[in-house]
Amino acid sequence: MKNIIRIIGLVTAVIGISISFITCSNDKGAPQKFPPVPVSVYTITPGKAYYYDTYPATVTALNQVEIRPEVSGYLTNIYFMDGQHVTKGMKLYGIDQQQYKAAYDVAKANLDKAEQDYKRYQDLAKNNAIATQVLEHAAADLKAAESSLAEVETNYRNSTIYATFSGTIGISQVKLGSAIIAGQTLMNTISSDDPMAVDFAVSEDKISRFEDLLHKRTDGRDSTFTLQLSDESIYSYPGKLLLLDRAVDPETGTITARLVFPNPKDYLKPGMTCNVKILNTTNSNQILIPYKAVTEQMGEYFVFVAQNGHAIQKRVQLGINIGGNVIVKNGLNLGDKIIIEGIQRLRENSPIMIAAAVNQSPNQTALK
Repeated sequence: MKNIIRIIGLVTAVIGISISFITCSNDKGAPQKFPPVPVSVYTITPGKAYYYDTYPATVTALNQVEIRPEVSGYLTNIYFMDGQHVTKGMKLYGIDQQQYKAAYDVAKANLDKAEQDYKRYQDLAKNNAIATQVLEHAAADLKAAESSLAEVETNYRNSTIYATFSGTIGISQVKLGSAIIAGQTLMNTISSDDPMAVDFAVSEDKISRFEDLLHKRTDGRDSTFTLQLSDESIYSYPGKLLLLDRAVDPETGTITARLVFPNPKDYLKPGMTCNVKILNTTNSNQILIPYKAVTEQMGEYFVFVAQNGHAIQKRVQLGINIGGNVIVKNGLNLGDKIIIEGIQRLRENSPIMIAAAVNQSPNQTALK
């Protein structure tokens, strides 16, 4: 019985080895074939892409000044309401004038006396009734009296503070009765409010483009520059490029650009953060493809192109995203058939079968 079992086991092993040998002999040297991968393709056609470049920005006043007194004393008058719109020349603060008024009156009296003395000495000098030196002293006294009056008159005038330009005044930093120190006490701040400036940083490689925009003729309806507020709404009025700063910041490699926006409703406030959106005005044709066609490997981007029944991988340089599409700056050509479906199963030179061709308008707009 044991011999029979041994014989059956030996026969089974021989049969298995034979089958394996036959299989290996048949597969040896035969290339392994995979079925074509069904894919969808999109043929690149010329088109134009319209979109906005976005830059973080800050609203600032075109003109802003801190109010500091030029004379010392106690605050006796406040002529405005906090946050009020003030006009140039409007009274803002009054500092106790008693001491300055008294000094002015004394200086004025001294000047009147000096003028009378000088006139009398002039008459006497004509008749040679006094020495020339007396007249010279009288002239010196008159000049000193004039200088003294001018000084105290300036102090007297500066005891009332006026708005130097029209704008919005802030919350008063001093109250009635406060002691005011000349040149030190910060009393308030005035900022112009219409129009308002918006500042943002531009990389130095974009300077030539912004120089062109700076000299571009526009009207009030031009929408090249728009403002996206912090709540993501779009500001009602378009802006205009006012200037580029005088120099590039060597640490950041950027230069400050300044836009101006109308602010008739006083909605824009200094210090607000927002986004500047600048319409790309390039009229040349661009290559725009669905972003889902792009794969990323080690920080580089690739697209599969259908060629002669196979998938050929090409490295591409991407531009801005527009919705579900992306601009390709380099790596593809018009007429290329890029694969947009079935990418997950592809390798370089994989056999493919085009299952569908997707049509897409070459003109794309992203005005968000």
